[in-house]
Amino acid sequence: MLSVRYCGRDFTLGDIEDIRAIIASPEKPHRTAIAEAVCRRFNWLKLDGGLKVMSCSVALKRMAADGWIDLPPPLHRGPTPGKVPVLTTASDPQPPVEGRRGDLGPLELRLVTPPKQSRLWNELIARYHYAGYCRLAGAQLRYLVYADGRLLAALGFGAAAWSVYDRDAFIGWSAEQRMSRLHLVANLARFLICPWVRVKFLASSILALAARQLPGDWDARYRYRPALLESFVESDRFDGTCFRAANWTCVGETVGRGKRDRIHNRPTTSFKSVWVFPLNPLFRQVLCAPDHPVADPRQRGHS
Repeated sequence: MLSVRYCGRDFTLGDIEDIRAIIASPEKPHRTAIAEAVCRRFNWLKLDGGLKVMSCSVALKRMAADGWIDLPPPLHRGPTPGKVPVLTTASDPQPPVEGRRGDLGPLELRLVTPPKQSRLWNELIARYHYAGYCRLAGAQLRYLVYADGRLLAALGFGAAAWSVYDRDAFIGWSAEQRMSRLHLVANLARFLICPWVRVKFLASSILALAARQLPGDWDARYRYRPALLESFVESDRFDGTCFRAANWTCVGETVGRGKRDRIHNRPTTSFKSVWVFPLNPLFRQVLCAPDHPVADPRQRGHS
C-alpha cells in the first residue's frame, strides 16, 4: 500500500483521506485544532501522554507543501524562521573574567524559562556565536551559566540529528530503532563562552556540569531522560579539546551534507567532527532494545 513519511511516521492514502476529513469538518478548525485532532486520531502522543502537536503541525505543513492536503491560513503570523533577535544592552560586553577554573568558585547552570532570560539567551547567541541564532528544534533545554553572579556562557540542547552515519554505527541501532528512539538522544546545538571570559578549563567544566544536570531537568519537563548526548564541532574551527577533556568521545566526521541536500554528490556544509557522551551506562541496550527502551533504575536515581 502506498504511504508517505513525515516526521518519522508513515501515512497511507487512507490516513490522508482521514486528515482531509478533519480539515473539512463543519467546525472549520484552525491549524492547531486540526493538529490536535490528527494526534488523537492516530494516537500520536509524547512519552508523558500529551498530544505531539508540534511534530504533527510540522508534518501537516509538509503534507500541504507536497500537495496532499490544503490547510486553512494560519490565525497568527509566527516568528520569521532565522530572524535575528533585536540586540539590547542586556547582551553588551561585560568586565573581563580571566584566570583559571578554580578562581571562579561554583558554577551555576540556570535553566532558561522566563521571557527575560530567553531574550538574553537569544541575544547572546545571535551576537557572539559564530553560527548565529536559530530556533532549536523539538524538545529542548537552554541554559545560562553563572559564577558569583557573573554571566559566563550559554548553551542549548535540542532534537538530535535525524541520521548520522558514524553516530548510528557507534550506537549500533537499526533504522527502525533509530526512528522510535531518536528522542532519547539530545543535541548540544549551541555552546558559547562569552567573549569577555578567558578562563582555562572552563568549557570542559561546563560540559561536565551540564551532563550531570540535564537528565533531571529534561525528566522534569518531558517525563523521560535522554540516554546520550551528541554535538557537532566544525573541524576547520575547533579541534574539540574541551569535549575531549570532559570525556566526550569523537566517533567520526560528517560528510558535509546539510538538511537541504537532495543530490548527495558534493559537500554542502562544512565538515564536522561528531562527539557523543553517554548519560546512561546502558545506553546501547536502551537505544537498541527490541521493543521498548530498557528501564534502568540507576538512570532515574540521579541527575
